[in-house]
Amino acid sequence: MSDNTFRSTGTSDLHVSNLFGLQGKVAVVTGGSRGIGFMIAAGLVSNGVKVYITARKAAACDAAAAELSELGECISIPADISTQEGIDSFVAAVTAQESQIDLLVNNAGAAWGAPLGEFPEEGFDKVMNVNVRAPFMLTQALLPQLEAGATADDPGRVIMIGSIDGIRVPIGDNYSYSAAKAGIHMLARHLGAHIVGRNITVNSIAPGPFESKMMAYMLADPDSKKMVEGANPRGRVGTAEDIAGTVIFLASRAGAYTSGATIPVDGGISTLA
Repeated sequence: MSDNTFRSTGTSDLHVSNLFGLQGKVAVVTGGSRGIGFMIAAGLVSNGVKVYITARKAAACDAAAAELSELGECISIPADISTQEGIDSFVAAVTAQESQIDLLVNNAGAAWGAPLGEFPEEGFDKVMNVNVRAPFMLTQALLPQLEAGATADDPGRVIMIGSIDGIRVPIGDNYSYSAAKAGIHMLARHLGAHIVGRNITVNSIAPGPFESKMMAYMLADPDSKKMVEGANPRGRVGTAEDIAGTVIFLASRAGAYTSGATIPVDGGISTLA
């Protein structure tokens, strides 16, 4: 690009409010009642996004939405998206209110650990179903709404929440979880390649340790938490700013040219041998 071409575009579009502003957009965040999903929803609501959250437990989902509504606009639609019936009911409820969705964050997930030789079929099937099948089916169902307002400069966005356990070999015995998260990273690339021409981008984020139900057993104990932090090159666990900031980047004008990427948000753990 020549200097003249650059100057002809002007520089006002490079202001941070234009690059990262999300005011007026509509988002769906699954698993938004707690943990990383709640952090993401809070970041979006705080920046003017109308956010629909879903979770299997209605009371928890409603309570989270009430808390988030103190920051902006958040609507609770409880649903069990591990079932097709749950997906169908959730999609029907959202699309009855919104003809256009700008951002879908597939965050809801499940984990299971058991020693090799004792790992149950139930544990494998549940994790693969919640972590891979459900995000695919929900994304597929919401494609018309994601495409409705999408343009070349401002595409619809899908963000899959994966894990560093889908990048590196985990220490523990969560075999189905690591396989599912590696699968969701590839699913984002595969979907992204197929629908980028419809002005919809698909990316994944691979978080490291954050305050969440899955990490509670480690972070609740001071000694275990110290061990987790000590194993992290950044010397700490992730915060709401870390995960929400990455989502805001991918959802904003700044991220409109990124598709099919997996972004580790892990303090550098994924770089370790």
